[in-house]
Amino acid sequence: MYSNENSIVFYNGKYVKANEVLLSPYSQSFHYGNSAFEGIRAYETDEGTRIFKPIEHFKRLHYSCDKLHFKLNYSVEELTDISYELIRRNHLKNAYIRPLIFAGDNLSLTPSNVHNIFIGSFSWAVYYGDKQTKLMTSSYSRISPSAFHVDTKVSGQYVNAVLATREAKSKGFDEALLLDQNGFVAQCAASNFFFEKDNVIYTPDLGNIFPGITRSTVIDIARDLGYTVVEKNIKPEELLDIDGAFSTGTAAEVAGIESIDGRGFRKKWEDTIGYEISVKYRKRVTLKEYKGYII
Repeated sequence: MYSNENSIVFYNGKYVKANEVLLSPYSQSFHYGNSAFEGIRAYETDEGTRIFKPIEHFKRLHYSCDKLHFKLNYSVEELTDISYELIRRNHLKNAYIRPLIFAGDNLSLTPSNVHNIFIGSFSWAVYYGDKQTKLMTSSYSRISPSAFHVDTKVSGQYVNAVLATREAKSKGFDEALLLDQNGFVAQCAASNFFFEKDNVIYTPDLGNIFPGITRSTVIDIARDLGYTVVEKNIKPEELLDIDGAFSTGTAAEVAGIESIDGRGFRKKWEDTIGYEISVKYRKRVTLKEYKGYII
């Protein structure tokens, strides 16, 4: 799915075939989950393939590495250039880019002195496609900021997302909606959550959620369109009577939600602000509008 015999990746300073990458079974990251990664999309435009917000993504990768005490000896500009080169070598027009920084051999709990860099690029369709998702309030809580740096993109914390997603799917839903340690709505398993009511958009405040780059882009688009966006603590009962809802993330982009715990909404997805934003988002990333927007 992600590679074939001709796929090229970047690994520790060299462009090599994906099937030639050898990983040590004693990597600290393999055992303890302390690796930093990003998910980035590139889109075919009339001006060629363009990576969406590479500066923001690679700055966040540096931030995540800093929190893990990892050494990332590549600048944002170098990481961006490597990504474009991978797109070229793999003959891609639309691409998903996955950089991963992980530790060397070290089975102790002390910071590793050796770090590896992997970057792959491949074609990956929008996570949910055109499907609207059915959400279930999860029995799992979002990881607490008192226990972890929740604003980082670190592999280990995604075990929480995998467990919540598996639970939801086992009960006939598509996706999980997690509450934070205080009982407020946090986010979906691996994407940010928005809902709308009476022409106002609401989304959980920063602090207990992952501050997604797509999330911030969507907030900008909504305000550009003249809508009010309110970031606040959201009680689950506030979702009982709403006009619509959607989730956001690089993999999912802007995904419509059909229901939460079996309850539908006042409006059809196509009649919501979220749908309008989803159209604008697609135009923005493909440069069909907002020609002056910096990506």
